[in-house]
Amino acid sequence: MGKTIAISNQKGGVGKTTTSVNLASSLSYMGKKVLLIDIDHQANATTYMGINRANLKYTIADIFVNEVPIREVVKSVESVKVDIVPARFELSSIENKLLKNDNKEYLLSNAIDEIKHDYDYILIDCPPSLGIITMNGLIAADSVLIPVQCEFLALDGLTQLLNTIRLIQNKQRYNNRTLKIEGVLLTMLDTRSNIGYEVINEVKKYFKEKVFKTIIPRNVKCSVAPSYGLPVTEFSPRSKGSISYQNLAKEVVNGIG
Repeated sequence: MGKTIAISNQKGGVGKTTTSVNLASSLSYMGKKVLLIDIDHQANATTYMGINRANLKYTIADIFVNEVPIREVVKSVESVKVDIVPARFELSSIENKLLKNDNKEYLLSNAIDEIKHDYDYILIDCPPSLGIITMNGLIAADSVLIPVQCEFLALDGLTQLLNTIRLIQNKQRYNNRTLKIEGVLLTMLDTRSNIGYEVINEVKKYFKEKVFKTIIPRNVKCSVAPSYGLPVTEFSPRSKGSISYQNLAKEVVNGIG
């Protein structure tokens, strides 16, 4: 049975989508069968993987609203051996519709149950919020990977996410599941600035052994790769960003450290 990991932080601009796409790609290089699920209404992971959103028959919104079977929504990515459940902008308008559904927080979990045995890893790219869509991602997950930017106020707002994780853990007691923290990933380290290293120390002091050894540096190739519809691991395999994400994949598979 595949392991489901949500990549989440309600703070925007911390590298969630870049991490989701490149971790998926790096895991596939290790021979793992990977599904990436885009539940962010900005649909950046979908674009990043080179999917033309205009040509999509179904998206993640159809799973939430119309209960379309997930197998009918899954698309193959051409550039890497990764499957994706794509998104489009209409995802931003469905939260109000979901409020009327008694099962609103478990829609994604129920959909994933149908295909969990088909994959080694299922990665969920969550939106920068803690609304119903993100709750679906966290409840469906076995663990949560938290990207934290190596900049001032990096830990700002994380308390809310940790409280949400505890809330989900309390809900899961009834079905013998526990959402774990997969690890905290330090991203966008500017090696020329002292503040980055101060944040690293602060995060390690707070999360201790839950911090990945791999640190993702600021890297031009990571910024440019999405415009080509490619993970940086494909666009520039030998870049610092690419190598860092491949190291992260090894930590995810083998355990932190």
